Amino acid sequence: MSAVTSSSRVHAALEQLDKIILGKSGQVRLALACLLARGHLLIEDVPGVGKTTLAQALSITLGLEFRRTQFTSDLLPADLIGVSIFSKDEGNFRFLPGPIFAQVLLADEINRATPKTQSALLEAMEEGQVTVEGVSHPLPRPFFVIATQNPSYQLGTYPLPESQLDRFLMTLSLGYPSERAERELLLGQDRRELLRGLKAVLEPDSLEQAQGEVSGVHASSALIDYLQALLRATRQSPHFSAGLSPRAALSLLAASKAWAWLEGRSSVLPDDVQAVFSAVVTHRLTSRSSGGPDAEAVKVLLEGTRIP
Repeated sequence: MSAVTSSSRVHAALEQLDKIILGKSGQVRLALACLLARGHLLIEDVPGVGKTTLAQALSITLGLEFRRTQFTSDLLPADLIGVSIFSKDEGNFRFLPGPIFAQVLLADEINRATPKTQSALLEAMEEGQVTVEGVSHPLPRPFFVIATQNPSYQLGTYPLPESQLDRFLMTLSLGYPSERAERELLLGQDRRELLRGLKAVLEPDSLEQAQGEVSGVHASSALIDYLQALLRATRQSPHFSAGLSPRAALSLLAASKAWAWLEGRSSVLPDDVQAVFSAVVTHRLTSRSSGGPDAEAVKVLLEGTRIP
């Protein structure tokens, strides 16, 4: 598939997604950029605003095998990863894979599971494999985790540790729809019916080719100067307890390349960095005063950093 065809089919995927998730084209575009950058996505919002629908629509549109796991306080790591059982017929242990062995895993309400179960995802998200009793099992490719999270003030939630949060390339919030979009939703067809009628616009091989093209997007020396200026600003800011890590810098660059590619450019511009900055860094920066993310402070930092 040529680069032109690849780009046109990805934009066809965006058009299809916009028909399912009404009035949220910016968030949908960021979600697709996240997957094109080979990242994992965390969607935080109140129940009922379309988080699960977005995850399902993405997997169907991209032609990927999808599995959903409801995270609860009694979910065990083995329930997610799988177990080895002894087979009397074969006389040895046989591994039975869990739901994590899918191209898209929807970890629904991830912060309702205990930290032990949450940590079971770390190796999978970083290495694309899981290890059970000393044996490594590769996961399907591509492999994406799309996790949903309820606000921390709701009962029965466990905060995600920083090491877990850092594995997510982006964090998004859908928010309530506009009145116009909500009216269209109320008068239109049921979302579940629409999902059943969706067709795959891409295939896994085509998606991996698009990801390769994203990796090849050029970042000039001047653009890297701008990235480093932003990194320096987070590390020197008295508002945050710690600045962005080198891994966060690589994530920001990858997301910026994906956004530039979606815009049809072969080189990254500062506009691309600015478009993805909040989604990539807000969950990685902890406010000294509140002890949590501060989206407004991130916005102020971005606006206050001069482009070299």
